[in-house]
Amino acid sequence: MLDVCLLGTGGMMPLPYRWLTSLMVRYNGKSILIDCGEGTQVALKEKGWSPKPIDIICFTHFHADHISGLPGMFLTMGNSDRTEPLTIIGPKGVEKIVNSLRCIAPGLPFEIKFIEITEPEAEIEFGDLKIKAFKVSHNVTCYGYSISVSRAGRFDVERAKSQNIEMKYWSRLQKGETIEADGRVLTPDMVLGESRKGLKVTYTTDTRPCESIVRNAAGSDLFICEGMYGEDDKIDKAKEHKHMTFYEAADMARQADVREMWLTHYSPSLTNPKEYIGRVRHIFANSHAAKDGRSIDLCFEDEE
Repeated sequence: MLDVCLLGTGGMMPLPYRWLTSLMVRYNGKSILIDCGEGTQVALKEKGWSPKPIDIICFTHFHADHISGLPGMFLTMGNSDRTEPLTIIGPKGVEKIVNSLRCIAPGLPFEIKFIEITEPEAEIEFGDLKIKAFKVSHNVTCYGYSISVSRAGRFDVERAKSQNIEMKYWSRLQKGETIEADGRVLTPDMVLGESRKGLKVTYTTDTRPCESIVRNAAGSDLFICEGMYGEDDKIDKAKEHKHMTFYEAADMARQADVREMWLTHYSPSLTNPKEYIGRVRHIFANSHAAKDGRSIDLCFEDEE
């Protein structure tokens, strides 16, 4: 199961009723934060989640509304007696940018490891959790992220018995381990059926529509996408500043055949995003104008 919470939905500046865009995903004891704008700590507290167990922070790009909350987050994490390493993923220059922000958060009691993305796409695996970064179309280098969990096939008892595989090895094989025993090499594919559908969340913001988003969001259980503007007269502004309208986001959700789409990263001038959602749903029916704190528990198909 993936626990997903869109902590904030604002773009450019935090508002009294809308924090800046950030996303938290939790899976099997691991917590991933994407972007950390001003107010992210408050949004976490409103949700009732702690920053201490954050294992990974991914940055889409280095505009202030996506990274300015990081020094305060560091201080809070350090004051919580955290000692576990923190992994930070981001575009080229991420280590330099983050270390410059640390001038007001020195002496942290935990190590920071950096993964710098320099290619158009990159995959990072953390056990059975995979993070894929893909370049999008903004006026600075910017990436979207897909977080996915693969799922092995069911254990086939009869296949294991027919191959004289002792029961004491079953659990290890089911967990994906390869075993050398009794002069044989036992592999998971000897006892597992076809892989089952996993889970996938795709998050993208600060971009124009582009092929890489459609391709990488394909088949996502949840697609969280920038919708800076809902008004008809803002399309030229969206193109000029490399942002998106609600309707462009919905068209990409339709093309990618996702299960559900949440809009986020609203312009400060957009006071009531839900006003436009009816038109959005004519393009992609399962669309939602998300509010801060919108959450979902994504479950494997046979656990729903």
